[in-house]
Amino acid sequence: MGTASNPKRRIPLTVTDKILEGIGVLPLLCLWMLIISNYATLPDNIPIHFKSGWEPDGYGSKTTIIALPIVATLLYLVLTFVAAFPHKLNYAVTITEVNAQKQYSIFTRFFRVFKVAIVVIFFIIEYKTIQMVTDLPDVLGKSSMFLVFAVLSTPIFYFLIQSSKNASRDTNSNI
Repeated sequence: MGTASNPKRRIPLTVTDKILEGIGVLPLLCLWMLIISNYATLPDNIPIHFKSGWEPDGYGSKTTIIALPIVATLLYLVLTFVAAFPHKLNYAVTITEVNAQKQYSIFTRFFRVFKVAIVVIFFIIEYKTIQMVTDLPDVLGKSSMFLVFAVLSTPIFYFLIQSSKNASRDTNSNI
């Protein structure tokens, strides 16, 4: 499970991976466009923290609305960089010469999906913030808190299960 002995592999981008990379940039651009197009109409104080059910319990300067797109962009770039070195990561399964290519493919795809999930979550938070203080329609409703949880947890569980399934197949094929 240590990274020192993980074999290096080049993970070529599949068509799906290329599509995910393209899809990943789209919500990031939409997040920035949402902020830029609504910034001038925001009041000086906006909600900056929420309780469950999207009830604001903290307020701050409207300039704080820029923080999440900056963080989203940085996370997107960091995850892109980390995914380029899958042999440096720790895995829930032991990486061998036999399973390295498959495990690395699973986790580089996970990073692509997770980047999209993070940016979508940040978009939801920013949209709800702006919607509360402007005339934007409440298209997400109170259930969007569940949506945030689902968008974050689904890829994590899905790819951990995929990794585990593939690890047991690799072990069984060596017997």
